[in-house]
Amino acid sequence: MPYCACHPVCATNTAMPTPLSAPPTFAPTYGPVPPGPLAGPLRLLPVSAGGMAVHTATGAHVGSLKQVGGVWKFKAMGYDAAGRMEPGHGPLTDQHNMPFATLDAAEVSARLLGAPG
Repeated sequence: MPYCACHPVCATNTAMPTPLSAPPTFAPTYGPVPPGPLAGPLRLLPVSAGGMAVHTATGAHVGSLKQVGGVWKFKAMGYDAAGRMEPGHGPLTDQHNMPFATLDAAEVSARLLGAPG
């Protein structure tokens, strides 16, 4: 599986953790996300031992989960009109730095997308 170059955690060639789910059934994309509601559920794709890319159900990259001191933190990612990365921006800016105790894909998706529970 190729590594993306979207940010430092993705650009490292480290051992991949055991996948949390089946291989993606979508093509991950890296660029501006159209306005409007995000397609859920969100998907987690391993990029390193301490990093997961977060994509919408249609493949749009909206951020990453980075393990910091035993806690997973969401790092929002946006893209400008030219496709340049804008860390801390994007459609999930308000959830930037949201902590997660575990990598439960359903919980991550529900909390980031604002589902009750």
